[in-house]
Amino acid sequence: MRRNLTYLVAVAAMLSVATGWSFLQETATGLRVVQTAKAFVTTLSDDEKAITVLPPASPQRVDWHVIPKAQRKGLQLKQMSDTQRQAALALLRSVLSQTGYDKAVLVMALEETIGELEKVRGGRAIRDPDRYYFTLFGEPSEVGRWGLSIEGHHLSLNFVIDNGRVIASTPLFLAANPTVVRKGMPGSVAEGTRVLAEEELLAFRLWESLDEPQRKAALLDAKAPRDLRAAGQPQPPAYSPDGLATTAMNDAQQQLLQELIAVYTGNLPADLASTRWREIAEAGYDKVYFAWAGADRPGLGHYYRIQGPTFLIEFANTQSDSAGNAACHIHSVWRDPRGDFAVPAKRD
Repeated sequence: MRRNLTYLVAVAAMLSVATGWSFLQETATGLRVVQTAKAFVTTLSDDEKAITVLPPASPQRVDWHVIPKAQRKGLQLKQMSDTQRQAALALLRSVLSQTGYDKAVLVMALEETIGELEKVRGGRAIRDPDRYYFTLFGEPSEVGRWGLSIEGHHLSLNFVIDNGRVIASTPLFLAANPTVVRKGMPGSVAEGTRVLAEEELLAFRLWESLDEPQRKAALLDAKAPRDLRAAGQPQPPAYSPDGLATTAMNDAQQQLLQELIAVYTGNLPADLASTRWREIAEAGYDKVYFAWAGADRPGLGHYYRIQGPTFLIEFANTQSDSAGNAACHIHSVWRDPRGDFAVPAKRD
């Protein structure tokens, strides 16, 4: 177990070196986000700014969800000029790694595929790759605290910046419908694209590596839950540490689990990812659990969660995609049991 703790700290250190900053210092990402947010705000008219830059204490700060909604907070891409759109996408890029940015852009682009498929099936929900909203909570500044939300169907990114440092990056929700773009599906996303491939395939590899006693410990239920728990709620659910403890895994299984966690941390810039790894290590890797529910193969509903004192990952693939293919519709999220949005969670 000591070897794994050393591994996690080493990963955090390497990521920090890659950014040129110690993970104990102010993050490079925070300063970059401040500058791109300021640039975005300068493109807004007074009327646009009134709906885009809201008070820091606005209750809309923690009002998040990824379901199709007729109205959301903020200014949507569809309403932006080309200059504003470029500034907004630069802001999106500033809070994510290249990998995370590519996933987010594909999640948006899949709205076209969903919309065309649902027209054939008689669907009426609004599906639009430009229906993604940007909201700031407070004026972006190197001094003081302010927040950022980028959200729409199947995407919710939430950040809090305090004195030029990103101090919160949850909830961070990404989804994929369809899981795999199949031959003949409409839209601009290329055939064979699998937006959240590693999130699913690595988890199956880990599950398949478990022996029967380990599976018995990890299995929550033979049937997967319909969806993630507490989606849209201001704070994550207070789970007990159910499932299989890392202490009950062999070295190869622990390595697979770390690779799976790294898929999620890898959506963020390297300095923010290193902070997440450091927090996991400091809280105790031996306090991390892996839990599973549902089928043990693709095509049938399955679910997993990975939880430690500082993070909660949930993944569900139980719904059909918009073409009707079973279990081809992924929801995934990273949350903070200590409190999302930099708001301390209230626990009984």
